[in-house]
Amino acid sequence: MNKVGVIGWPIEHSLSPAMHNAAFAALGMTDWQYDKMAIPPDIVRQSLKEFRDHNFIGLNVTVPLKQAVMPFVKSDAVAKAIGAVNTIDFRKNVGTNTDASGFMDDLAAHGVDVAGKRVVVLGAGGAARAAVYGLSQAGAEVIVVNRTPERAERLLQDVQSSGRALSLEEASGLSFDVLVNATSVGMSPKADESPWPDELPFPQGIAVYDMVYRPAKTRLMMRADGVGCRVIGGVGMLVRQGAAAFRLWTGVEPPIDVMMKAVLDGLSGQTGTKG
Repeated sequence: MNKVGVIGWPIEHSLSPAMHNAAFAALGMTDWQYDKMAIPPDIVRQSLKEFRDHNFIGLNVTVPLKQAVMPFVKSDAVAKAIGAVNTIDFRKNVGTNTDASGFMDDLAAHGVDVAGKRVVVLGAGGAARAAVYGLSQAGAEVIVVNRTPERAERLLQDVQSSGRALSLEEASGLSFDVLVNATSVGMSPKADESPWPDELPFPQGIAVYDMVYRPAKTRLMMRADGVGCRVIGGVGMLVRQGAAAFRLWTGVEPPIDVMMKAVLDGLSGQTGTKG
């Protein structure tokens, strides 16, 4: 049996097992199995050794372990730039990060071309790092908005982006093409919140990408929709970052539609925090 899985703390709400196991089933890959394992941060090193000893092919890594695993694997250039590992291949003991490619692949799937475009990214955490890295690599002009400007500046330096760090008020006064919410604001159970304050006018005619996928349509997305913006939720990023891990482990092209259906089915049966 080829074993893969996801680790995190907590891990109950993860949709990754349903997504990957549906893909294995659809492709007739009966010798592959994907599990979820709750791993406290203080036993990460021992746990990774156990997975290696039990012949796991690889792992996905979710919060709060994406940084904790880095000392115990060989992080590739993408993981180093983003500052987090979300996928491990034990065959080479390499850690990478598929969040950036998952995000960029989903933008492309929705026909959003960012080359030469101005993109405002809200947030400076792990999700924002992945977004800014991917956008900068694709030739976008990136503006990072965060309550702590120093954190936004550090993000830009770490991912070697030529972008700028501005306040939300400064960014809102500019003309831009795409808005990305890489914060958790608006996520269930606080679905009545929005990272774009009501008192600020909302830009019209842009694309709005909200990485939150619980709920499926956030307050930010509803407001953007109301002024004629194109809105995209974060489910596709979740699926496509998983698909990138699937390709890495198996060498097989995953059925995106099957993985998407598994995630949507899972979301329809649960609420709660992102995981």
